[in-house]
Amino acid sequence: MGSNLNRLVGHVGMALCLAGFVAVFLGWNGAATWDYVPAQFPYLISGGVAGLSLVIIGSALIIVQNHRADRIRLEAAIERLVQATERQGTHGLVGELADTTDMVVAGEDSYHTLDCHLPESSDQTHLIKRSEAHTRDLTPCRICEPDETVRTDETDRTVETDQLAAR
Repeated sequence: MGSNLNRLVGHVGMALCLAGFVAVFLGWNGAATWDYVPAQFPYLISGGVAGLSLVIIGSALIIVQNHRADRIRLEAAIERLVQATERQGTHGLVGELADTTDMVVAGEDSYHTLDCHLPESSDQTHLIKRSEAHTRDLTPCRICEPDETVRTDETDRTVETDQLAAR
């Protein structure tokens, strides 16, 4: 029903534009039959103003119809992206929820941290545990350095634990 209504609005808009152009032509044609300028004004006003109004209203209807169609396509694309993101995010997690600090994004040859932007464009990535990345002989990303991030986090936790013990 909504699709038919959108098409109807577009067709009505085109018909109004066409009717407006016809009204402008008829106004101009009627004015052209008179040599006396005051006799031309009624034709120009009725044909010109009415025709221009119809063209403006028709154009607005066409624009609204195109905006609705674009919005529907955009919403469908966003829905597909959300579904793909959800599928990709849960692909490597089977069964229980894993600790995210031990998870990495694995590609064909390398692995990355969860917030690395490099594997975002690849659809062949999935989440795996860091130990599995080492057993599969994947190389760590040179940009995000996933192993260095873990060492830094572990060092920070050790420092925090030592500080708490000292108190």
